[in-house]
Amino acid sequence: MQPSEAVVYVVDDDHSVRQAVCMLLRSVGYRPVPCATAAELLDKLQPDAGGCIILDARMPGMSGLQLQEHMNQRQLDLPVIFITGHGDVDMAVMAMKAGAFDFLQKPFKDQALLDSLERALQRDEERRQRLEGRRRLREKLALLTAREREVLNGMVAGKANKVMALDLGLSERTVEAHRARVMEKMQARSLAELVHEMASFDNQESFP
Repeated sequence: MQPSEAVVYVVDDDHSVRQAVCMLLRSVGYRPVPCATAAELLDKLQPDAGGCIILDARMPGMSGLQLQEHMNQRQLDLPVIFITGHGDVDMAVMAMKAGAFDFLQKPFKDQALLDSLERALQRDEERRQRLEGRRRLREKLALLTAREREVLNGMVAGKANKVMALDLGLSERTVEAHRARVMEKMQARSLAELVHEMASFDNQESFP
């Protein structure tokens, strides 16, 4: 993701800190979205667009840690970089266990924040690519008939046509025809490619 494409939410009730961080991000090409409160972030947040959240741990009203918990409950998976002037080890451990990407103590060096942000955006890009891969896989699986899905399962399991024919009560010729349609609908150039695509997501999500 190029800096100009990355949305970075800067959430801090301290106007001077919020302004300084936003100026830093603009200077290197990012698009900061300043937010003074957790509620303002939730109003502006566009998780499907990708990006990152730079979040003050201690704020009036909903704290950064409470906001993180709220986001986890809503399955909002944008990476969070905590910044705080009053942090301690317990707070940092709590934030990281809850899935925070990083935890920086104020005052922090500009480069330290930029380095962390670059890594966080890379992780978010990888997350979005996985989600897009799952979406495409669902679309292709939806094209298969029930019988074709049975044949697909056999193909992924490494079963020979003869074995699948016995299992499904079909002729080998019919299994071969189903295999050809499965390969076409799944847009796979080889069986190895098909197996790899299915294996990439079987451990993360169940498909019908």
